[in-house]
Amino acid sequence: MEYAVLLRRHIEEIISLTDEEFQTIISFFHYKEIKKKDYLIKAGKNVTSEYFVIKGLLKAFMNDDQEKEHIVQFAMENWWISDYPAYKIQGSGELCVQALENCIVYELNQANKHELCTLVPKMHQFHGEKAFSGYVALQKRVLSLLKNSAKEKYHLLLEQYPQLFQRVSKTMIAHYLGVSRETLSRIQH
Repeated sequence: MEYAVLLRRHIEEIISLTDEEFQTIISFFHYKEIKKKDYLIKAGKNVTSEYFVIKGLLKAFMNDDQEKEHIVQFAMENWWISDYPAYKIQGSGELCVQALENCIVYELNQANKHELCTLVPKMHQFHGEKAFSGYVALQKRVLSLLKNSAKEKYHLLLEQYPQLFQRVSKTMIAHYLGVSRETLSRIQH
């Protein structure tokens, strides 16, 4: 139940909750432990859930036709992750979500999310705020990819998420920034 406290704190950053409301909310989440290198989501499979990270680090990625990895998102503690286009339609996705460390997550499937929002209407506000924040972050990332040099992208990422550099390989940072490992080595020096 100690992990439930972390979820409650996360939700209460946006909305206030009574103990009764939180008991209802937590009943809709499914606790899950994922071992390092295991998958929460595999490309081509139906996506029915999103995940709140309690502990650990995950990546959402795709491989192109040449099997080159493209990392779309990292998700560490207090972040949400899924293949959202597939989650929205409850269909097959293009992304894989894989644990980079042993992880603990809370899973929320779409049916439970809808029922939860009916029973605790202020959860609409919570999910709306989280979705909007995610959209803002995505737009900033796309604009950065379009307008910034590799060196600028690297320094922005380092400034925003310094802890990420302690937890993932330089190769993964390169895959996230859309540059080669060699380019990343050059801009680090």
